[in-house]
Amino acid sequence: MDEKARLQDALKLNEPLATAYYLKDELRQFWKQPSKSAAEKFLTDWCRRAHATSIRVLQTMSNTLLAHRRGLLNWYDEPISTGPLEGINNKIGALQRRAYGFRN
Repeated sequence: MDEKARLQDALKLNEPLATAYYLKDELRQFWKQPSKSAAEKFLTDWCRRAHATSIRVLQTMSNTLLAHRRGLLNWYDEPISTGPLEGINNKIGALQRRAYGFRN
């Protein structure tokens, strides 16, 4: 088997992985859209492409994103993050674990 045929076989074998990688990378652009309407169009187009693949995980993710569409698009109205709150909750949990076994 020559090298060109081996390369074609490898590319065909890894096609679903490459598709998933490119769609994942593209989805990151959702947060960089200039407006809510552009983000809505982007999300609809991305979900349509993900659903058109034969990769079940991408199809499931597409359905999940569409189910949470309203919440995702609300970020364009109020761009706030729950990151700081989750950080505080994580610290509280760590303190509780460290204090386990102490009385009162």
